[in-house]
Amino acid sequence: MFNYNYVTSQQLAGFDKYKYNAVDTNPLSVYVMQHLWNRIVKVVPLWIAPNLLTFTGFLLILKNYLLLSFYDWNYTASDPDSQHVPGWVWSVSGLTTFSAYALDSIDGKHARRTMSSSPLGELFDHGLDSWASSLFSLSLFSVFGVRAESGVSAYTLYYVLCIILLTFIISHWEKYNTGVLFLPWGYDISQVTLTVVYLVTAVIGVEAWHKPFLFGYFFTDILIAMAIGCSAVLSVPQTLYNIHLAHRREALLRTSLYEGLLPLFSPGLLFTLLTTWVLTSPSEILAHNPRIFLWMTGVAFSNVTCRLIICQMTNTRPEAFHWLLLPLAGISGGVATGILVQSEFLCLVAYSILVTVAHVHYGVCVGKQLSKHLNIYIFSLGKRHQE
Repeated sequence: MFNYNYVTSQQLAGFDKYKYNAVDTNPLSVYVMQHLWNRIVKVVPLWIAPNLLTFTGFLLILKNYLLLSFYDWNYTASDPDSQHVPGWVWSVSGLTTFSAYALDSIDGKHARRTMSSSPLGELFDHGLDSWASSLFSLSLFSVFGVRAESGVSAYTLYYVLCIILLTFIISHWEKYNTGVLFLPWGYDISQVTLTVVYLVTAVIGVEAWHKPFLFGYFFTDILIAMAIGCSAVLSVPQTLYNIHLAHRREALLRTSLYEGLLPLFSPGLLFTLLTTWVLTSPSEILAHNPRIFLWMTGVAFSNVTCRLIICQMTNTRPEAFHWLLLPLAGISGGVATGILVQSEFLCLVAYSILVTVAHVHYGVCVGKQLSKHLNIYIFSLGKRHQE
């Protein structure tokens, strides 16, 4: 069941030649957080595998998402007439968010401590990050809430999520073209902000975020502006500038515009089809089922992104069309033409299950395939026996 070979022989050969190359210029990370991580990593026992730290951090993020989903399924718990999320949940959210942030920041350092750095570890880390980027956002949305008086709707949440996810994939598209992963400034800023927002919410309550602040603006407006700002103002311009510099130095890995832009085709089509579905839905599927629709968006995005990450790590050509987009195109077309009006919700549930199962299957199979090829275990520092 989990023995399908998603990684091609050409890509496996690319992993054998792969060398990690990343640059971190974020002042918050370089001058503040790195000093903290260097102290924390010394506490981790040397027998623990780095991937175990990575996976534990992801599980904390998933646990936080599921906990908030239980108390705030439709993002309406912040409404004055609704039962609010208990204060202790926000405290747990702050703790788990910072813990996951710490684990994600020290896993690479621990890999170097234990001399166990590998392409599998980087792929495992960035692959889970591509999923976690949506889970972080979907959890924070419980602070925003869907409230008319603050101008936040399910459509607002969807567009914010799209901006955050597109920013994530652009950083890996940048590495696909330059060979260097320039770590986005927005990541550390967003993680610290998330932690502070959750802990403050635990103390003052979620209602405080929904009161007019400066010039009639709500705190939620500021939070949304920060989320968009970290992506659109910090990360995207930085990416475009780095690609421009590589072009001027004649250091780009792709010699043609088509090859350079190819990795963006599938994610671009994904968001086009999803937005078409949202805007043409006669039943306003997003407004009535935000939790399911946004979950599906995040998982589909992660699967598309993981394939790009493999291509940029192995210096291979990405696929122009991801097969998971085919059923999505059928659903979006059927909704837009009125054919699937009666079965739209069932299509949403079915497609959400499909992409979730497909993504988990993809992740497990790729992990097992690389584990076998590189002769290492995923969650252990021991070597595999040659078969």
